[in-house]
Amino acid sequence: MPWHDGVMTPLRWGILSTSNFAEKHFIPGLKKSLMIEVAAVASRNLPSAEAYAERNNIPTAYGTYEELLADPSIDVIYNPLPNTLHAEWTRKAAEAGKHVMCEKPMGINAAELNALLPLARKVHIAEAFMVRFHPQWIDAREVVRSGALGRITHVNTEFNYHNVDPSNIRNTADVGGGAMYDIGCYAVVATRWFMEAEPKRVMAMSDIDPTFATDRLMSALLDMGDGRISTFSVGTQTGGYQRIQILGTQGRLEITVPFNQPADEPGVYLVHDGSKHLNGLHTVPTESAVKDQYTAQAEAFGDRIRNESPTDGPLRDAIANMRVIDAVFASAKSGRAETV
Repeated sequence: MPWHDGVMTPLRWGILSTSNFAEKHFIPGLKKSLMIEVAAVASRNLPSAEAYAERNNIPTAYGTYEELLADPSIDVIYNPLPNTLHAEWTRKAAEAGKHVMCEKPMGINAAELNALLPLARKVHIAEAFMVRFHPQWIDAREVVRSGALGRITHVNTEFNYHNVDPSNIRNTADVGGGAMYDIGCYAVVATRWFMEAEPKRVMAMSDIDPTFATDRLMSALLDMGDGRISTFSVGTQTGGYQRIQILGTQGRLEITVPFNQPADEPGVYLVHDGSKHLNGLHTVPTESAVKDQYTAQAEAFGDRIRNESPTDGPLRDAIANMRVIDAVFASAKSGRAETV
């Protein structure tokens, strides 16, 4: 990576599209790091890119995505395009020699991601699950690994919000909207992260919005092997709520805000002793360090770019997550358990 007079210079990031999510969450996280420069943004038209660049103090604006990928000064592309465009533009960015961080889910199915594997050995490609870089997720997994909860038998995840805006991309079926792609992918990654295993089979049910044709509710039961299970429910037309419960033979760990943890507040998790079913019986809540999870994610990606050769490991992790999502959709459609 770039050095100047013996000093490592910041990685230059380009933002692929004028994403509202990037503007509210990702770009502010990038700007907190001294090792990152948000150098350019691209839109499908130049006025849109210029207005976005001005609002976010980004020095360069491009009126096409191709111009951004052709800029030799850009090291990393952040891809927050609609879900149906993730794999295509990740491929194009990687073929242009750029490292790529792509928003989740990285594709619409595992086959799309398998096609990227040769490129992942040439440039760094990662799926943007920022939660895995937050101290509360790291600390909570260490509690699980310590054996304090006994043998882990069950992980339950809830993630819901209410959005019935017909113009919102999350309610548009043909660009990969719906609960499973948008937030169900987090439930899958939580299961795999805390149980450190891959689901074997999936049984799922969904409720489809009659107007949007998106899954507004998805619930699934995952067979984790060795008598262990994981369950989740995610919804886009439900009162806002999120929680992860990790249950073991000797206790339970609860993460109170597992996905949208504010950047300026400590994460909180509770370890219950499991002696009674009453919710009030738990240890003193444990606070994790205050950290912007988007900053942590981007800095970790930068460290890999600077210090490690590209491997397909991160992409294979994204493929493993996507295979579970594929099985969830297949089960919801077939009404049967589906093999992952």
